[in-house]
Amino acid sequence: MDRDEENKNNPLDQEAPNETETESTATDAPSADHNQEDLSEETEIEAEYTEVEETANEEEPIVEPAASTRPTMNKEERARVYNSVSETEEISRRPKDRKNSPIRNGIVGGLIGGGMVALIGAGLLFGTGILGNGSGTGDTGTTTINETVTDVAVNVTTDTTAAVEKVQDAVVSIINMQAGNTNMFGFDLPQNSSDATNGALETSSEGSGVIYKIEDNLAYIVTNNHVIDGADELEILMKDGTKEVASVVGSDVWTDLAVLTIPATSVTAVASFGDSDAVNVGEPAIAIGSPLGTEFATSVTQGIISAKNRSVSTDVDGDSIVDWDVTALQTDAAINPGNSGGALINIAGQVIGINSMKISDSNVEGMGFAIPSNDVLTIINELEQNGEIIRPILGVSMLDLSQISASQQSSVLTLPDDVTAGVVIAEVQALSAAELGGLEQYDVITEMNGEAVTSIVDLRKILYALEVGTDVEISYYRGGTLQSTTVTLTEGQTSAE
Repeated sequence: MDRDEENKNNPLDQEAPNETETESTATDAPSADHNQEDLSEETEIEAEYTEVEETANEEEPIVEPAASTRPTMNKEERARVYNSVSETEEISRRPKDRKNSPIRNGIVGGLIGGGMVALIGAGLLFGTGILGNGSGTGDTGTTTINETVTDVAVNVTTDTTAAVEKVQDAVVSIINMQAGNTNMFGFDLPQNSSDATNGALETSSEGSGVIYKIEDNLAYIVTNNHVIDGADELEILMKDGTKEVASVVGSDVWTDLAVLTIPATSVTAVASFGDSDAVNVGEPAIAIGSPLGTEFATSVTQGIISAKNRSVSTDVDGDSIVDWDVTALQTDAAINPGNSGGALINIAGQVIGINSMKISDSNVEGMGFAIPSNDVLTIINELEQNGEIIRPILGVSMLDLSQISASQQSSVLTLPDDVTAGVVIAEVQALSAAELGGLEQYDVITEMNGEAVTSIVDLRKILYALEVGTDVEISYYRGGTLQSTTVTLTEGQTSAE
């Protein structure tokens, strides 16, 4: 009986071959590469039609085919079965075509975009140091973060720093040492004699100075006269902490300048002077000095040139009367006690002035003054040569007419009512230029060398601009009458003209 007829006679066996094929697909189906090799074999494979799966319904009996029903397959049928199984496997492994969905595409695109934003944001946070690299958990179970700290060396160089670099080593502190009468225990000792120098030297005041040249193994320092005034010894403190004892070359009370020298062995820098006449109002100005003393040595402050050729009235002899007008550069760079004698430099690192004074008032801020460098050069050159400034004098003591009461102006001086300004001669020195020129006590000088004289400051400005030996014409009132005389100027340096 052939296979078709056998299947027709046995209804149960009609499903067996299908179950056998399914089972072969899941477990024993060889790959397509083995099909030709298996077909070449002559051994017949018998298909066992045995029901092995348990049915979900336990009440249905498991039907097993009889052992005698073992149909055989010829070579062609086996090939057909294996080819069919291989094609089924191949088809099942192919990816199914999926239809594009706008909603699904939008969701996927959103997820991808969100992921990219998250990754970029995390990178930025890590890069800025907000987030660190986690390194485990601490004792409390919390995650610890290691933050890497990197030393960053920033080389900031500006025109200001470059200018300061050129000059700062040439700016020194000056310590005014004066004799005291205190002992090592801190209380005063009675003086056994009139000699006040038997006490130890103590710091009386402190200021600043500028090294401007080295010559013959000596370093020359310019400073203010009031910085060294009354000193029994002067100590120079260099920027590196080295101390030297200074010698005074010369000083001038009217221009408030002085020149000192120290051994040049410890000097490492020398300042250069700029042209103060070429300075422009509004340009940068840098002050270097020791405000409040050596504790703040070589401090730097910056501002601008506020004005040029500013006349500043000063009391030279401390009698609360204006004796002199200093022509100065005005700056708003901070200048404090201790800055006196220090450098005012331009942006090129050149000294354009020597800091000298400031206006100290609770209502005033940022008004400091420096002696212009061109005036400084003239004075220090003469101080080096002569140790003093040789000026012409009249040989008189004077008062401003404004200091005389109106009644005395009328009764003693007998001045006309229209004379309201001038200089009154209080005393005439013997054999002086004034006496030789015929000037007397109570004469009122109103004009000198063709220029009006309204105060002592005016007279000094005119007088000190002239040379010794010059013949100068002076107009004055005596007994209410205007007169004139010619005076030949003599030299001298006294507080009285």
